[in-house]
Amino acid sequence: MRILALDAALTGCSAALLIDDVVAGAAALPGGPGQTARLAVVAQSLLAAAPGRLDAVAATVGPGSFTGLRAALALAHGMAFGFACPCIGVSVAEALANAMPPLPGRALWVAIDSKRAGRVFLDIAGRLSVAAPDALPPCGGPVAVAGDAAPMVAAALAARGTDVLLADARRPRAADVARVAARRLAGALPALAAQPLYAEAPLARPMAA
Repeated sequence: MRILALDAALTGCSAALLIDDVVAGAAALPGGPGQTARLAVVAQSLLAAAPGRLDAVAATVGPGSFTGLRAALALAHGMAFGFACPCIGVSVAEALANAMPPLPGRALWVAIDSKRAGRVFLDIAGRLSVAAPDALPPCGGPVAVAGDAAPMVAAALAARGTDVLLADARRPRAADVARVAARRLAGALPALAAQPLYAEAPLARPMAA
């Protein structure tokens, strides 16, 4: 099984080529103007280094950056069309969870910076919401927090006496996106459309036709 995975959901972007559950190549780029254009060049270089047909192209669907999500997904759909293979969506929470060891007895919260003052995106067991750090939902038990807004959310939970673990996973890696997509392609996970996943309406809007 050969899967090309792309991520540009948060700051920076990355690409990885997974061949039979082995990462044949991966690269990460820092954030900045033109990062998604450079992502296309990186993806092409990974494929050139290990030529062959693809079984799927995967990309993170969010929540995250309006521009990054749409650009990476457009690239993923274009490459999937060229290879006549499926385009598979993977959430940021799924990719981060794949990067973490098992955490028995702890619920995983993924906290993403919304870029709007005083609010974060929360993914708790696949349920998306928007919350202020001082108005987080009840936990019901020990929690681990991942994502780029994890330090802020973990501090807020600790301040109210929650048993909280601050996880190291901050941003998705394309290799984890690929591994989640492989399970989805094999039918071990339910389908997820390769379309932007927003916790709330984005401030940016596509240009009118």
